[in-house]
Amino acid sequence: MTSTSPADGSSGRPRPLAPEIAARLKRSADGLLPAIAQQYDTGEVLMLGWMDDEALHRTLTTGRCTYWSRSRQEYWVKGDTSGHFQWVKSVALDCDADTVLVKVDQVGAACHTGARTCFDADVLLTDAVDGSDAAAPAVDQ
Repeated sequence: MTSTSPADGSSGRPRPLAPEIAARLKRSADGLLPAIAQQYDTGEVLMLGWMDDEALHRTLTTGRCTYWSRSRQEYWVKGDTSGHFQWVKSVALDCDADTVLVKVDQVGAACHTGARTCFDADVLLTDAVDGSDAAAPAVDQ
């Protein structure tokens, strides 16, 4: 995946992700990692996007979330068109190094629908933490 506008404004060649980070990543067959954006101070899960090595590098070095759009086949920086910026507070890999958690300070909506989060419109289950079997979905055994 190549960028149409390099983050450093130079020759058009993407800058490399630090080799020690790149070596740890377990990417999908198409070279991507899921990237979960979470509000840093409340823990609210905002959205899921996709990053390749270049998007992760840009996120780590610019302080703004950069994602790879699978539909448009291009990089996008959250907020460049919507004004709903994600200012990076921290970035962590999960234990398998196949998912990135980006804690952000979200300005405005995170979801492309205009909602604060992508995960509040279609809740499938709530109140399952009380321990009762009544709230749990049936599981075939």
